[in-house]
Amino acid sequence: MLIKKLTLTNFRAHKHSTLDFGPRINLIHGPNGSGKTNVLEAIHYLCIGKSFIASKDSYALKFGETFFDLKGEFEPRARKSFSARLVFQPSEGKHVFVNDAPLERLADLVGKTPVVVFAPGDHALTDGAPEVRRRFLDNTLSQAKPGYLNDVLKYRRTMKQRNALLAKGRYLDPVLLQPWNEEMTNGAARITAARARFISKFDQYLAAACEMIQAIGETPTIEYKAFSRLPDSLDQDEIAVLHREAQNAALSNELQRRRSLVGPHRDDLIFRLNDVEVRRYASQGQHRTFGMALKLAKFLYLQAEVEETPLLLLDDVFGDLDRQRKNVFLELLQSEKLGQSIITAADPDTFKEMITFENPVHAIIEIRQGSVHT
Repeated sequence: MLIKKLTLTNFRAHKHSTLDFGPRINLIHGPNGSGKTNVLEAIHYLCIGKSFIASKDSYALKFGETFFDLKGEFEPRARKSFSARLVFQPSEGKHVFVNDAPLERLADLVGKTPVVVFAPGDHALTDGAPEVRRRFLDNTLSQAKPGYLNDVLKYRRTMKQRNALLAKGRYLDPVLLQPWNEEMTNGAARITAARARFISKFDQYLAAACEMIQAIGETPTIEYKAFSRLPDSLDQDEIAVLHREAQNAALSNELQRRRSLVGPHRDDLIFRLNDVEVRRYASQGQHRTFGMALKLAKFLYLQAEVEETPLLLLDDVFGDLDRQRKNVFLELLQSEKLGQSIITAADPDTFKEMITFENPVHAIIEIRQGSVHT
């Protein structure tokens, strides 16, 4: 997958900017606060329908403006080129168009253009809260399996409705929960089975990613920590029985705490190196490197599952790397193993030493105060 052109209107620091990209490495440089990361955020909006930075779309709206408008031209590997456009107005929300035709649901955008973001906070995948790892699972699987996203959205709606009943606490008649219990159980079984199957495959991609960036000498492994020990068959009916039992056992506690306590919304991943848990015992450098390896493994997984090369967005991730690790990663980006990458950095000099930007497959773009300088 390639993005050929991007236009931003009233987005963050950008009043109106247009960028043309090369098919391999694209370096966006400029002073801090000039609008470099805004470019990556806009691409992510067009791929996923939301920001990888802000929790609210209104935060991405340029101050004093009433809407923002993003448009990208994409070139898949084996399909016809297409355009994607996303328009946001606070009074109306988001509207998405593919080849100028509106999509009925924002969720229908996910998976059309696979994307992987590398960011300075990727170490939180190993040393942060469980919700960070759940987002990693959901983002990866939603891009690879469209039905998975539908299951997650339905499960969240059901849990919200069930929690509204649980808010009554000990005054609630448990019989009233039964329809929501069954809905949550069925959704939990589908989501949990999908996550467990994903983890059973993902180990191989993580090992390959570590080898590609010469990251870790030890053997990396992942354990999926669900609400119960899962059957080896990963049969959804069996998982549903386990969820139902765990939910019944937790009912009194749920009534006391007034929220749902059993299900995939509380799952976690445990990462290990040679059987030693990364979260507890890894150094800061190992956390950073493992986080990068996880994102590269995500790229390899999506590339295999969707039969399309994901876009790579790298937001100022080279500053914390030593020179050797930086050189290894830049050599990898220039190889045939990866596709198009878009990198932000304040200082372009290090990259100019490694990358021949005179080659038309690469591009270097300077951003100053929300404007593109060529």
